[in-house]
Amino acid sequence: MSSDPPSGAGRPAERFLGWRIAGLAVITAAMTGPGQTIGVSVSIDPLIAELGLSRSEVSAAYLIGTLAGAIALLPVGGWIDRVGTRRAMRWIGLAFGLGLVVMAGVQGFVTLAIGFTLIRWLGQGALTLVSSLSITHWFERRRGRVFGLTSPSVSGLMSLTPLILGLAVAAYGIRTAWLLAAAAVWLVVIPIGHFGIVDRPSDVGQLPDGDKRPASAASTAFGGAAAARIAFTRGQAITQPRFVLMSCVVATSAMVATGLNFHQISILTGAGLSATEAAAMFVPQITGMIAAGLAVGALADRLPARVLLAAAMLLLTCALVMVGNLEPGWRVFVYTILLGAGGGAHFPLVPTLLPRWFGLTHIGGIQGVSMLIMVAASAAGPVTVALLAAGTGGYAEAAWWLIAIPLATGLGALWITEPVRPSPSRPQSKDAR
Repeated sequence: MSSDPPSGAGRPAERFLGWRIAGLAVITAAMTGPGQTIGVSVSIDPLIAELGLSRSEVSAAYLIGTLAGAIALLPVGGWIDRVGTRRAMRWIGLAFGLGLVVMAGVQGFVTLAIGFTLIRWLGQGALTLVSSLSITHWFERRRGRVFGLTSPSVSGLMSLTPLILGLAVAAYGIRTAWLLAAAAVWLVVIPIGHFGIVDRPSDVGQLPDGDKRPASAASTAFGGAAAARIAFTRGQAITQPRFVLMSCVVATSAMVATGLNFHQISILTGAGLSATEAAAMFVPQITGMIAAGLAVGALADRLPARVLLAAAMLLLTCALVMVGNLEPGWRVFVYTILLGAGGGAHFPLVPTLLPRWFGLTHIGGIQGVSMLIMVAASAAGPVTVALLAAGTGGYAEAAWWLIAIPLATGLGALWITEPVRPSPSRPQSKDAR
């Protein structure tokens, strides 16, 4: 636990701070945009021209950076558990900004791979993780609904990143644009971490969800209050069947959705759309992602996890089925909505289910493993789709091969069981069922 005294510690807050912290976490998560694929995408062509590298070389550097960043993320979650989200957010914000400064100074393939590693590790990975964890401790009964609201909000704000960075690149050049992004991260994330984040409700004399008295273990459908009585270590949690099955769903969503997104312009222009029309289809896709996040988040506190995880895989399967039958009009529109919904439905589930299943004591380390799996799978998506398309004769044929993956993981998710809720008089055992 951090020795850094929490902001506002020592005096009870009159108004519940959880909602304020959730709003601030949305802002800090949106600031990961320069380290996300949608942010990096606007820099690819300028980097090719600036460095004299081929598109394949830049893509290879990005793949190396993404995989290295995912591996480097592994110890970050446990470190956040030890020092607290407030202190961790300040340091991660500082480090992410430095990573963006490194990007402004890249000179060739090696330094580009190093820069990509830093911004993928610290932006897409670490800052996303600490932003999510800063919400986790403040909600129990409403955790699913809160993440159902915050996850789509982050996606909506982050969708502005390509526009803002693109304008900066056009006006000042790619290197200055990275420096401006670093300054923005420092000016937004570090002050929020220092002045806005409080590690836990108890630091200011409050209870999760704004309750006036502690909830009983039996007070919610899935035992929100029971999470405080569970204390799985990271090693114990990641060997549980429910964690493995959920991770398969997360990996499938990340790999398939990222792969199809990466090649979306090519897929849709091949279906008869212009390049401009194909690019515009990201709008209904984001709409589908937001709608799925809201719906799944609202249901996550009420329905068993297996139902929602299987539903996410069904949506992704339906999108893959449509790849071979796309044409301008309603089919493309429905396809992009299904792809967005299937790829984004799991976003509110991970931060909702992991604390419910494994407790809060080591939640940073546990959730860090889940994020590592998601980042690594997303890195494999574009090359997987490209190789399948080249080997089978096209995207339609590749989609039929890919369908087997969400079908298998969706069926596997149906085997997930919820932990046995403890009675108020009986402590929770670490049941592996």
